[in-house]
Amino acid sequence: MDSIGTGSHVDPWVLITGTYYLIAILVAVGILLENRNPPKTLAYLLVLFLFPFVGLMVYVLFGQNFRKRKLFSRKGLRDNKKVSEFTAESLKMIHELEPDLESFLGQQLKTAKALMKNENALLSLNNKITLLRNGEEKFPAVFDAIRGAKHHIHLDYYIIESDPIGQQLFDLLIEKSTNGVEVRVIFDDVGSRSFTGRDIKRLRNAGVILAPFMPVVFPSFTSKANYRDHRKIVVVDGNTGFVGGINMSNRYQNTGDKSLYWRDTHLQLEGDSVKSLQLAFYLNWQFVHDEYLPVTEEYFPPSDFSDLTLTQIATSGPDSDWAGIMLGFFAAINNAMDYVYITTPYFIPNEALSTALQSAAMAGVDVRIMIPKNPDSKITQSASLSFVKPLMKAGVKVFLYQKGFIHAKTMVVDDMLSTVGTANFDNRSFDINFEVNAFIYDPDLSLELKSHFEEDLLDSEELELKRWSARSVGPRIAESLARLIAPLL
Repeated sequence: MDSIGTGSHVDPWVLITGTYYLIAILVAVGILLENRNPPKTLAYLLVLFLFPFVGLMVYVLFGQNFRKRKLFSRKGLRDNKKVSEFTAESLKMIHELEPDLESFLGQQLKTAKALMKNENALLSLNNKITLLRNGEEKFPAVFDAIRGAKHHIHLDYYIIESDPIGQQLFDLLIEKSTNGVEVRVIFDDVGSRSFTGRDIKRLRNAGVILAPFMPVVFPSFTSKANYRDHRKIVVVDGNTGFVGGINMSNRYQNTGDKSLYWRDTHLQLEGDSVKSLQLAFYLNWQFVHDEYLPVTEEYFPPSDFSDLTLTQIATSGPDSDWAGIMLGFFAAINNAMDYVYITTPYFIPNEALSTALQSAAMAGVDVRIMIPKNPDSKITQSASLSFVKPLMKAGVKVFLYQKGFIHAKTMVVDDMLSTVGTANFDNRSFDINFEVNAFIYDPDLSLELKSHFEEDLLDSEELELKRWSARSVGPRIAESLARLIAPLL
């Protein structure tokens, strides 16, 4: 007679699932103890428990709070004597000129002070700022500056591609490097996945020092991985710099050989503000490369500019204690008296910014927001559109740009404050990626940026609240579902 076993067999799948949920509970406790904002906390908890295994992977890739864990450090550079001198000079200037600054800047002096307090964004006076529209204006200006380089060229880019624009850049860098100019390039390993190994080797053979930012094993499959270097920085000889939304890629140049029109904005900086841009490069170089870069006059030359344009370079990322650029946006909106014009390709405001925009509009400020009609991400666009109805009810005017894809990241306030940079109006730019924006307090530049916005309105359609509210249920459900994961986008 066969014996009957008394033991019971445990289904491996049950064991695996039980183990997963045990880990998920421990992770959930950790998320709760971090005391993040409630929408983001709920989003991660929903993903964690409703999508087994995938939810944990999403949290590992996207959810860890690097800012809180201090995995990035900039203490060594901030403690440098020369950098301390720059800071002291800026603070002294603000103290000496405060009565004049208050008369000139009005309420926006509070924005400048908030940026100084939160991100140590130095306020410089002797600057010349040139607004560059689209790649057609940006690339010739950058390449001319590189051709004139005598000591060093520093580049820090999210996207560098081995396309015609990239080849022009590579040829120039190789020429300058072989002629004795120091050339250093930081490129994001995810954004620059089309930067070929062949071109990297060619540059290195010519003496160009290249450093990938946070290398990943499969960049093509991690396009949304967190903590990316989203900055676009050029510094030439410490006295000329560039910052804005335009990467090193042919897609940003409207030459007529492609169907999609690309609308973007960049800045050329000359004067003391370039020191701050150089510091931003130094901070990233300190993280990605073991080469020690001295803080000397060769890299931080004295400025002899007589142009008077108040400028701050604000950076944010996991290496900072605060979401500095977001706080700068918040202060600028709250201090607005007449108007706020915002252009952004990705509009997913947090609760604080959404409330600030609504409050400004209800107080009579002319608030206008321009986003693309034809997005490069349908999920992100759906999430963006889920925010517009309460804004429109408060009086905010929302426009969809139709001519092509609008990628510019700009804001202009009251004919006084302009900001142009790399930060989108979303959580990824505010809290996760490395970003850099220039905040400029100058009526002439503000009016120029305002005129560009008004020209772009001619290629846009305004959303009407009544028609928007009467849409079919399908798009509204899609937007509401996308809204649930908006904090993760």
